[in-house]
Amino acid sequence: MREYVAAGHSVVVETDAGGGIGATDDNYRKAGATILDSAHEVFASSEMIVKVKEPQPSEWTQLRENQILFTYLHLAPDPEQAKGLLNSECTAIAYETVTDAHGGLPLLAPMSEVAGRLAIEAAGSALKRYTGGRGLLIGGVPGVQPARIVVIGGGVVGTHAARMAVGLGGEVSIIDRSIPRLRELDELFGGRVRTRFSTIDSVEDEVLAADVVIGAVLVAGASAPKLVSRGMLSSMRKGAVIVDVAIDQGGCFETSHPTTHAD
Repeated sequence: MREYVAAGHSVVVETDAGGGIGATDDNYRKAGATILDSAHEVFASSEMIVKVKEPQPSEWTQLRENQILFTYLHLAPDPEQAKGLLNSECTAIAYETVTDAHGGLPLLAPMSEVAGRLAIEAAGSALKRYTGGRGLLIGGVPGVQPARIVVIGGGVVGTHAARMAVGLGGEVSIIDRSIPRLRELDELFGGRVRTRFSTIDSVEDEVLAADVVIGAVLVAGASAPKLVSRGMLSSMRKGAVIVDVAIDQGGCFETSHPTTHAD
């Protein structure tokens, strides 16, 4: 905010926009912003719209030609949003497809780090018996084996999920289709995780023996491949947990669909 203002831009913010992170309207005013009463006023008066999540249908119609939208879009599994943005004739830039000089995804990476770590926290909660899980602790206890955790995808999400799981004492396998990446992971974890090349057989072997499966597959700008079939899921251990972090791109489990934390 202050950087935009210092560069000579005028910035408007919808009232209470920062409520979820504990930032008040006064915080934004002190940074040089003008507070407006509604999102509609922000859309109508701005040349660039900065959001966090993808625009909702009611927002597509407020966008216009020569206006820039800068946010996460995740268009691959959402053709209706893609059509809405095309019809608006705005310029839409997706955080998750911005690349750096080395081909990395610098705007997606921090969110992926958070998601990978949270995936293990979510799995640990879902493993508890009273939530319908197998009644396991990720790290086990003396005399009881730890949870067996399979991470599909060795990118940023998968690496941070594995780091959390290993730190809690879980028994961790990482599946990836890149042998060079598997070598890096083997070195990074000092042999504390099993690494397996991704094939139908290896995915099936690991998924059927798992207490937790983390879907951490990313194909930048495209739908995630469905690597875990309905048949594999139906043959998993009763009370096993799946966490599909690839859901923004359609999910990598055949039966996945977006829902809420409450559901």
